Amino acid sequence: MPLRTPLYDSHLASGAKMVDFSGWEMPIHYGSQIEEHHAVRRDAGMFDVSHMCALDLVGADATRWLRHLLANDVAKLTTPGKALYSCLLKEDGGVIDDLIVYFFTPEHFRIVVNAGTAEKDIAWMRTQLVGFNATLTQRREGKDALAMIAVQGPNAREKFWTAFPAARAASEPLGVFQAAEVRIGNADWLVARTGYTGEDGFEIALPAADAGQVWQKLLAAGIKPCGLGARDTLRLEAGMNLYGQDMDESISPYEAGLKWTVDLKDAARDFIGKSALAARRVDVQFAGLLLLDRGVLRAHQKVITPQGTGEITSGTFSPSLNQSVALARLPVGVAIGSEVDVEIRDKRLKARVVKPSFVRNGKPLL
Repeated sequence: MPLRTPLYDSHLASGAKMVDFSGWEMPIHYGSQIEEHHAVRRDAGMFDVSHMCALDLVGADATRWLRHLLANDVAKLTTPGKALYSCLLKEDGGVIDDLIVYFFTPEHFRIVVNAGTAEKDIAWMRTQLVGFNATLTQRREGKDALAMIAVQGPNAREKFWTAFPAARAASEPLGVFQAAEVRIGNADWLVARTGYTGEDGFEIALPAADAGQVWQKLLAAGIKPCGLGARDTLRLEAGMNLYGQDMDESISPYEAGLKWTVDLKDAARDFIGKSALAARRVDVQFAGLLLLDRGVLRAHQKVITPQGTGEITSGTFSPSLNQSVALARLPVGVAIGSEVDVEIRDKRLKARVVKPSFVRNGKPLL
């Protein structure tokens, strides 16, 4: 039986169509995926992301362990609440998962991992914890379980403050990729200025028992509920990777357009997968595609270029651009701005190679 988040009943009450997603029963839409997409780009929408797994890391060796575990370097985090995006790598450089780490003190961090990889991630992390003085506690189940709600869009923060004015003082000064602990009633929330849509807004972690009431207050403030369908078109327009499609254990960060998340500034720091990345030959590049002909780009379609063949990793119809777009792995040497062919149902359709980000903050980037 699929798992359910604390907001399951709230989704049903809002008319959601539920589907299985990584073992969780989640809303795909509430009537119109397109309307939900536009609500986030033009106003404010919210997503239940409670299926993702929050982990609290506490201990004297917390910083030292994360510097060993992750390709990005948590040593650069010095401001409480500051967040860092990183890949969790195998010894051979393949991506086990991508995740976000929040810094509170050198002895206290929060890690948020993907829903479908949570068990695998936790098992790997616990293996790597041996010999380090730190403990890792999951916050998705039990008496300390958290719900997570993402409120996204150009009006998301103002509408969130309309619903919860007491949160404004602590959350208004936040910079991008920064979080603050906020006291609401008798509960402590973590409000983070992060998201997965290419729009401004907050991701809120709060006690699971309060989730339904909070959802209703956000609805009353005019924030539209949005499902997984809109979440996918939004993240793809923003050029954000999806684990399992744009990267997996056979793919390194370099082959997924995530070289910027590999921090090599401290030559003395050794992290899992570092030596393999140094030795790994990379003969592909990560790029965006804009379809010039009529059709829809989808994952696994073949891309034909003068330098050889490539493959689409994620593709969709972009509601913001009214064209089909995709992320793809292409041979090295294919130039931005050049045209390539994509095989769609035994036909070759023209596409332009672009930078792998199409829409941010409501504005086309092409």
